[in-house]
Amino acid sequence: MAIPSFVDRVTLEVAGGNGGHGCASIHREKFKPLGGPDGGNGGDGGSVVLRVDPGLTTLVEFHRQHRRHAANGEPGRGDNQNGAKGDDIVLLVPQGTVITDAATGALMADLSTPDAEAVVAQGGRGGLGNAALASSSRKAPGFALLGEEGEAHDVVLELKVVADVGLVGFPSAGKSSLIAAISAARPKIADYPFTTLVPNLGVVVAGDTTYTVADVPGLIEGASEGKGLGLDFLRHIERCAAIVHVIDCATFEPGRDPVTDLDVIEGELHAHGGLDDRPRLVALNKIDVPDARDLVDLVRADLEERGLRVFPISTKTGEGLKALQFAMAQLVEERRAHQPAPAAPRIVLHPPTVGETGEQFTIRRIGDGEGGFMWRVRGAKPERWVRQTDFKNAEAVGYLADRLNRLGIEEALLDRGAIAGDAVAIGGDDAVIFDFAPQVDTGAEILARRGHDQRLEGQRPAVTRRREKDAAYHAAQDEEAYVFGPRTVPEHPEVLEERTDAPGAGAGRDPEEPER
Repeated sequence: MAIPSFVDRVTLEVAGGNGGHGCASIHREKFKPLGGPDGGNGGDGGSVVLRVDPGLTTLVEFHRQHRRHAANGEPGRGDNQNGAKGDDIVLLVPQGTVITDAATGALMADLSTPDAEAVVAQGGRGGLGNAALASSSRKAPGFALLGEEGEAHDVVLELKVVADVGLVGFPSAGKSSLIAAISAARPKIADYPFTTLVPNLGVVVAGDTTYTVADVPGLIEGASEGKGLGLDFLRHIERCAAIVHVIDCATFEPGRDPVTDLDVIEGELHAHGGLDDRPRLVALNKIDVPDARDLVDLVRADLEERGLRVFPISTKTGEGLKALQFAMAQLVEERRAHQPAPAAPRIVLHPPTVGETGEQFTIRRIGDGEGGFMWRVRGAKPERWVRQTDFKNAEAVGYLADRLNRLGIEEALLDRGAIAGDAVAIGGDDAVIFDFAPQVDTGAEILARRGHDQRLEGQRPAVTRRREKDAAYHAAQDEEAYVFGPRTVPEHPEVLEERTDAPGAGAGRDPEEPER
């Protein structure tokens, strides 16, 4: 099957990259086996970004390739080496693209300005290494935080053409011919219905005013309910400053006349919604046909009584086109005069940061009364902390308990009547369930207090053993000297005899001075 050249609505599967895990490492070198933590942080995952490219007019690039996944962040390494950030994926879309969440239908972004950007899938944060987790009370953390998973969801991209004037009317009324006559656009023109299958855009210059004109193909009765092609393309005139009814005054179809055609198209616009406040102009086309010119004289008064400005035109001969062009330019200028000043040239839309708005967490008691009760804790911060925790590491679990306690979850549970041993679940379907143990230090029980490493303050066993041996050796030496007296090594016997037997041998020596 051939890929269509114009696509204005696609569903895109996007996923941000996962953040890299932090590293738990201890600096080691000769004679310094515990040199402190040096584990680096994990890199953030890449994000999926949509950026406006004014040169694009279709979403056909995503018609087949509708899955986009950003790169993951690299894990941290020892020696304080942080992991690299994952590369973002930048997807170019036409100006006027509206982004909605496929699951909820919530509006995420409206990229209606040039070079605007929107982050549709945020990459996961990288986990902190133990060097970043060290503090005065936790000098050598034996754990690191895990990287977070990136956002993953489906988004709907819907193109709404950014035009100043929208042309509406029945098939073969002359909308494409009108655009070709007043601009440089060259749409397909033929003498059969539904010739135009995609919206056409044309740039028109009237005096000092330059504006764009777009037509909506296939409007017939029931278009707002799915008949014809109008339902697919009515969205393209939602941004228009004015609407021009192009009415065929030379049709030979039974039951059709300019007033009836106008009423039918207005009914479809009203059913679509959001277009009742736009100013209208009426272009009675094909007055080059004699019967059509007579019909214009019959219906013009009725249309003007409704407050509409009527312009008899002929796209074939060019009659009446200049007046219509300047009338459209006047409506566009009036609309632009009432619009606010343009914003910054570049707009980047980001999803809200976790925990910036609203309450930090909620606690709800659930249960059926038979299988017991459970306390359900929900909140962006506690759920994110749970995802960052390595539950195989007892010290990491203790760190999580400290964070939850500082956030006030333990106190809130006690205020609501929770007692020790109650089941507490943090999260949704993939919640982590544990028994409530208030004011109990958990994790890293081999250490003095949670997250505290005594190895950096006490002596290593090898040092202790060596000092014990040195102390025993010196004690033995002192005991031998006390029992047998000081050792002397005679150099000459006669000198030793003189020193020990001669009278007054110790005369003149300080009695408190130790013997040499």
